[in-house]
Amino acid sequence: MLLEALTSTAPSFPSFRRQCPTALSCHVSFDVSGLNTRRNPTMKVTACSKVESSSFPLEKKRKVVEHVCLLKAKQVLSDKDEKDMLDYLYTSQYQMRGIVAVSLGRISNDNVENYTHAVFMRFQTKADVTKFYENPFYSKVLKEHVMPYCHDLVNVDYESEVEDDMLPIFRKGEEFNYGVEFVHLFAFDDSALGAPVEDALASLEKLRKEFPSLIVQSTQGAYEMRIAF
Repeated sequence: MLLEALTSTAPSFPSFRRQCPTALSCHVSFDVSGLNTRRNPTMKVTACSKVESSSFPLEKKRKVVEHVCLLKAKQVLSDKDEKDMLDYLYTSQYQMRGIVAVSLGRISNDNVENYTHAVFMRFQTKADVTKFYENPFYSKVLKEHVMPYCHDLVNVDYESEVEDDMLPIFRKGEEFNYGVEFVHLFAFDDSALGAPVEDALASLEKLRKEFPSLIVQSTQGAYEMRIAF
């Protein structure tokens, strides 16, 4: 399996610990519901790996802000309610400016925090993310179509870079038309800050280079976490 191949060969990292019950130090993967066509794109999003695509040469970089939302759905969630929730989250991109890419779906691997669904969004700027959280339409979507079906959610935002080209920025092209998302969030121990963290990122970059045919694009960044119940 793809994820087994990635995780079984992962290099060792400096020690890290969970800062609180929802400060994540695990990975989740999810079968995405698509970009513009709601079909499966391929991308690996990692909160601790360097941004680079296997198909695009190194060029001028552009800053983007990655938004990851992890949801804990109630056990009684029906297929209809799940589809309704994901549809409203997905179509949020058409109601607000600044969102350049979206994918979402049910988390496919077990995780100790028991998150069931994940949403990935890419924004052009930090200001766009702030406007996103304050947007009345998004607040209404959460209130009427997400929180009735979920116990809680965690939002993670981090700034990163991608190649300054339309395809990698907007996640377009054949390579983005199928696959899974892979999200790995680390909470490092205070003693690991500085050089040990840089060593960990370098190790993940080495891992990415060892699997160029598997990883279409990856991003990294120090994240800010928001918890909602």
